[in-house]
Amino acid sequence: MSAAVTTVAAVDCGTNSTRLLVEGPDGGERARLMRITRLGQGVDATRRLDPAAVDRTLRVLEEFRAVMDAEKVTAARMAATSAVRDAENGEEFLEAASGVLGVPAELLAGAEEGAFAFAGATSDLPPGPGDVVVVDIGGGSTELIVGRTTGPPAGVVSLDVGCVRLTERFLRHDPPSAVELGDARGEIEVQLDLALRAVPALRTLHAGSRLVGLAGTVSTLAMLDQGLARYEWGRVHHAVLGRETVHRWAGVLAGEPAAARARRPGMVPGREDIIVGGVVVLDAVMARLGFARCLVSERDILDGLAASLRAWA
Repeated sequence: MSAAVTTVAAVDCGTNSTRLLVEGPDGGERARLMRITRLGQGVDATRRLDPAAVDRTLRVLEEFRAVMDAEKVTAARMAATSAVRDAENGEEFLEAASGVLGVPAELLAGAEEGAFAFAGATSDLPPGPGDVVVVDIGGGSTELIVGRTTGPPAGVVSLDVGCVRLTERFLRHDPPSAVELGDARGEIEVQLDLALRAVPALRTLHAGSRLVGLAGTVSTLAMLDQGLARYEWGRVHHAVLGRETVHRWAGVLAGEPAAARARRPGMVPGREDIIVGGVVVLDAVMARLGFARCLVSERDILDGLAASLRAWA
């Protein structure tokens, strides 16, 4: 690595949250921050970023810029994903975000988003006998990526089902009705049909293959299942969620209003109104692909972006 590049930063502007990772010269984590900004609020219906959502996100980027300055960051990447891809005024946001952060804002295609997520998720995953399938459940989209722990992924597909998109499109009541849940599950199955056609490797997984789950839905579910009142990296990263556990939580959370979910130990504030959509996606993926377990990973697209900066140096 060049001596000029000492501390790097990665920023992810997602549909539901905006996040920052800062790594020092030795690759050690200096900061990892998450703010729920709901940038994609209403985008599924209007195809435009809401001004209030943009303002929330830009204020968080100002906060992140201050952290980057304090940490003396010398190289950074900022990526925007599903909500900005779908928005007619996405370019306006990218320009504003670039100006606030002082870093060119990149709009990642779904396949690029998946590749960076896969790189991050497998960065500390021990080699195994089978394939690794990464499911990255975002606010607007879900990426399915398959490959091995070494080398690039063998296949990537981005599906238009995420916790925010499903909630806004189908789960309109609090709690959602059985009909709404059925409609949401039906859409997920349609998208999984497309995924299996687009990535044949998902239909022929080798023995010993593993499922790795990323993003806020999965980590929050791990916290709920353990009753963690406060976030603990060591208890969330590489926690294991069984298929029956995920299915049970999907039913429990869908059966109560958001206010009751918010009171549960482990629920991340601001996620209680959309988590049902995300858990239903995970439940469907595990059932469709035949996985009995999901390994939770706190290493994701941010880690993949940071690693790319070091690779370029």
